[in-house]
Amino acid sequence: MGRFQQGIFKPRNPHKYVGSTPIRLRSSWEFTFANFLDTNINIVEWASESVKIPYRHPITGKQTIYVPDFLIRYRDKRNTVITELIEVKPYNQSIVEGKMNAKQRMTVAINHAKWASARTWCKRQKISFRIITERELYNQGKRK
Repeated sequence: MGRFQQGIFKPRNPHKYVGSTPIRLRSSWEFTFANFLDTNINIVEWASESVKIPYRHPITGKQTIYVPDFLIRYRDKRNTVITELIEVKPYNQSIVEGKMNAKQRMTVAINHAKWASARTWCKRQKISFRIITERELYNQGKRK
């Protein structure tokens, strides 16, 4: 596979895509996940950037909008349909580590504010919220 360029994803199984907008991907990780959603037989339906969640920006204090990457519905091992809101994000933007500079810490703080609002929104909808990093994406959930 060649180097990924941001752009529009064309699904091979368009009947599974239920979003109302073209599938705009911003990273190779999002491309990898979209390809998984498109081709995995357990995925019932999915959408890209289809949910808008208000949140308060922790630095500016202003109310703004967070748009998570994917909304998915899939069948689990018991054949139960599960709905999840998914954010694909680099691991280093998900936790504060000692060697981070101020800008990196600010990015993590903003992400955590978004994700707190997403968890609240999801709880009201009775669905799950999950962050997928390169660790889950490429290690398939295996722990090191």
